[in-house]
Amino acid sequence: MKLVEMTVEDFSKEVDSNSPAPGGGSVSALASNIGVSLARMMANLSFGKKKYESLDESIRLEFIDRFNKLGDIRQELILLVDKDTESFEEYMKAIRMPKDTDEEMQVRKTAIKCAQAFSIEVPFKTASVSMEALELLSYIAKYGNQNAITDIGVGTLLIYSGIEGAILNVKVNLLGLDDEEMINNYTIKCNDLINRASDIKDEIIGNIHSKLEPIKA
Repeated sequence: MKLVEMTVEDFSKEVDSNSPAPGGGSVSALASNIGVSLARMMANLSFGKKKYESLDESIRLEFIDRFNKLGDIRQELILLVDKDTESFEEYMKAIRMPKDTDEEMQVRKTAIKCAQAFSIEVPFKTASVSMEALELLSYIAKYGNQNAITDIGVGTLLIYSGIEGAILNVKVNLLGLDDEEMINNYTIKCNDLINRASDIKDEIIGNIHSKLEPIKA
């Protein structure tokens, strides 16, 4: 049974077990997915409202474009929930391969290398796709239904958590590599992603907190 087909309670129980998967990678993808859903909820609550409909047409078209892109990203992220656990299982399968002969050892070594690459590619994809979503949020937060401003705030925090969580998984899997160039490339990309994500998250959350400050007499 796919993780995404489980009930919330069953998924929670599966994580709360002695099995190492699903773990932080799958949960990071799910966090980002729910965060994107909250952002789209704000947009859904905007359509048809007088304030939204009174906006300039160019703004509404951009708003809808971002809303649609977030929908595509949400679908990508839901697939990555299971893909991350699949990557871990592939690695464990490679580790358990026989190594009694030179030929078996070589086959096992190749399989482990491929599985390691897969276990890095998947969380990096989660981080990258989540970053694309985060970059779309400011516009939605600015022009969307302000009654749902805290919802997109929570969505922002969840997407950011998904990004940083996925990057942690990339970095821990890089520790098993002996390819220095690959390690350096991923490390640079991950650090750039987390820095940009942090800036966007801080800006959005800061703006939301400002709007929620009580008006002083």
